[in-house]
Amino acid sequence: MSETAASHATDRRDLTAAQRNAVAELLRVSPVADELGRRFAAAGHELHLVGGSVRDALLGRLGEDLDFCTDAHPDQTLDIVRGWAEAIWETGREFGTIGCQRGGLRLEITTFRAESYDQVSRNPVVAYGTSLVEDLRRRDFTVNAMAVSVPEHRFTDPYGGLTDLAAKIVRTPGTPAESFGDDPLRMLRAARFAAQLRFAVHPDVRAAMTRMATDLDRITAERIRDEFTKLLCGADPISGLRLLVDTGLAERFLPELTGLKLEIDEHAQHKDVYEHTLTVVSNAVSYEEDGPDFILRMAALMHDVGKPATKAIGPDGRVSFHHHEVVGARLTKVRMKALRYPKDVTTKVTALVALHLRFYGYGRGEWTDSAVRRYVTDAGDLLPRLHKLTRSDCTTRNRRKAAQLAADYDALEERIARIAAEEDLARVRPDLDGNAIMELLGVPPGPVVGRAWKHLKDLRLERGPLDRDTAEAELLRWARDEGIRD
Repeated sequence: MSETAASHATDRRDLTAAQRNAVAELLRVSPVADELGRRFAAAGHELHLVGGSVRDALLGRLGEDLDFCTDAHPDQTLDIVRGWAEAIWETGREFGTIGCQRGGLRLEITTFRAESYDQVSRNPVVAYGTSLVEDLRRRDFTVNAMAVSVPEHRFTDPYGGLTDLAAKIVRTPGTPAESFGDDPLRMLRAARFAAQLRFAVHPDVRAAMTRMATDLDRITAERIRDEFTKLLCGADPISGLRLLVDTGLAERFLPELTGLKLEIDEHAQHKDVYEHTLTVVSNAVSYEEDGPDFILRMAALMHDVGKPATKAIGPDGRVSFHHHEVVGARLTKVRMKALRYPKDVTTKVTALVALHLRFYGYGRGEWTDSAVRRYVTDAGDLLPRLHKLTRSDCTTRNRRKAAQLAADYDALEERIARIAAEEDLARVRPDLDGNAIMELLGVPPGPVVGRAWKHLKDLRLERGPLDRDTAEAELLRWARDEGIRD
């Protein structure tokens, strides 16, 4: 058998396996899907399972959210599902979508569309289409431009999506320029597919992404944020991140990532910070225990973004990045705010970036128990993630150095566990509470109590637990020094 013939035989086997997956997945949901299809047919309309639902069925990973398209308009769809659906929502009505729930499945039914963007505004212009093939052509990629009619289960694939799915290729139904011109976010979505599904991006699509990268500026921060989050939480975020940088898309919304590609000074060679960062992200993924952790991955991605601004070359020719964690935390906060991430998520990522260097120096034996307590207290509930980020940051190729760093961190974790067992570090509090402070000092609630509480907490971190008499004596000494008591 020739190499080409063998390749085609493999493709056919892959497609057959994909089709078997689809049949099994569709049989699982068909009682609900087919019942809905019969209701549409009785009303004189067609209904098709479409897009990501068909793709995921072919991949054997169909979830509980199903997408359908129909020639029925939203009002007609509402008439058909009323009395049958257990719940109905109309939040997507302006885009032709009616949502409903039945039998534990969430169904979204959208009128055939001929959707396009006006090339200026950030929002789609929705016009109802008249045919399934027209609707499929306006979709982002061929693997999302397949449909299965219900209840007939007739497969429609006018743009070769099944072949591209078997080949794991991201390609557009029409020309990439036409697709991205309609919705520039699709360029970011192509990179997300590379990360999420481990697909390769077709060269024509990649070229259009590079050529049209500036068009991403037309898209709202919220839409970019959502796509980027999915990309970073994909099975292979590194391939997606590389694509963003190589095509220039990252420069449009995450220029700090591109900025990590520092030129290596001929007199002060150092490892490429960009490549180091991608390795840290990959390492962080390997430490995850319960699925993708966006906060950990984002902290790994941003942990060194302060380096370009702090790069310095000393008299001895050595490169340094003093306080890059402080600058990096500030840049991370600004960037995540611009992308409209929730404040609590931004706060956690920023804190991890600020803390990621704290461990270095531990191996020199300089840390007291007080320093360990502060490390744990400052990290708070981020401590497990900080452990993973710090370990991920060790990318040296020097095996002896890597082994020493790992041993040092093992020792630190063991020391934390020992002190935690003795002192309950998770709940470090002053040895006197606010009521005791007010009673002992004879002061009402107010700033003095807060300052006294902070002093006692610092003392607790420095010296460990104090007995009641010692704590009271220390509080009175502090009050005298502050002129609060004679």
